[in-house]
Amino acid sequence: MIMFDRRLLVGFGWSLFFMTIAFSCLALLNLYSASYETGLASFKKQLVWVGIGIVSMILISFINYRILKRYSLYIYGLSILLLIYVLFFGKDVSGSSSWIQVGSLGTIQPSEFIKISLILALARFYDNDFQQGPYGFLDLIKPACLVALPLALVMMQPDLGTALTIILISGSIVLFMGVRKHSVAFILIALLALSYPAWNFFLKPYQQDRIKTFLDPSRDPLDAGYNAIQSQIAVGSGRIIGKGFKAGSQSQLRFIPAQQTDFAFSVLAEEWGFLGGIFALLLYFMIILWILDTSGRSRDKFSMLVSFGIAAMFFWHVLVNVGMVVGLLPVTGVPLLIFSYGGSSTLTAFIGIGIVLGIRMRKFSMSAEAIDLR
Repeated sequence: MIMFDRRLLVGFGWSLFFMTIAFSCLALLNLYSASYETGLASFKKQLVWVGIGIVSMILISFINYRILKRYSLYIYGLSILLLIYVLFFGKDVSGSSSWIQVGSLGTIQPSEFIKISLILALARFYDNDFQQGPYGFLDLIKPACLVALPLALVMMQPDLGTALTIILISGSIVLFMGVRKHSVAFILIALLALSYPAWNFFLKPYQQDRIKTFLDPSRDPLDAGYNAIQSQIAVGSGRIIGKGFKAGSQSQLRFIPAQQTDFAFSVLAEEWGFLGGIFALLLYFMIILWILDTSGRSRDKFSMLVSFGIAAMFFWHVLVNVGMVVGLLPVTGVPLLIFSYGGSSTLTAFIGIGIVLGIRMRKFSMSAEAIDLR
């Protein structure tokens, strides 16, 4: 027997739902322009992924988040197994074994899904931890282990961009729970001490080139600095109101690298200008603020942390991607969730929003007003 409470529909986050749909339409419109000269193959695939994502979002919203809490470690374990699988059997793209082929839809990237799994696992850990913050250095060992395993597997692929977002998202959750000042100072000193061996032994030459080029794009304008330079040219040429739909010279002449994926925002800024870019960012941050509001209204620590973690996931993706596009941050390959072409990142974003909708719908105590759906 499946029981359904009428108030679930009353409490459904229609504002978040329609903002997400509106942002998806804007993303598809932008992708249509970006792929117009190449046959719209990417646009058609992304249209399917957005449809799958919307259906997934709706279905997941009706799953009680307490069930997600109960099975969070199993979800985390399954994600770890997928990361191990791609190391041995994954499809190699641009020197990174991060993808699994899925028929005509293309590929999926398990490292994207680990973000949701890790948020759930960390939220469960802190929900079961009765200690009150702020936490000391030794208290961070257990959550650090939860983060270290998927982080190491992602670095082995290698995928520096996803590894960076994993660190930022998990770090946001840990800091949100409270960390003692001397522990933060110790971690910062340790990171500084590890920067030299990390640069020399962990970062690959092309990753080092990206950071060097970020500091001085003109040092290699035809190779390592090409992406950043062309993106900034496109953003700047859009001026205030842009050049118009499908009228961007940089995008239509294919000067912008990865303009359907990592640099999708460059296409928007060139065609719709400063005003179009600000509109997209405002819509994005309205979604983030709505998710944070859900975190503040949550009835327990688990749902509060899950909502906060998902808000952090969206925030860091926006900050890193847009910062990369306008030249404020080095090129790291971090997509703009929903906006960039990519089935895995798009589906991850919709799953995250579906979980938040499910939490928002259950701010009240369930009663006998349920409907039998047999």
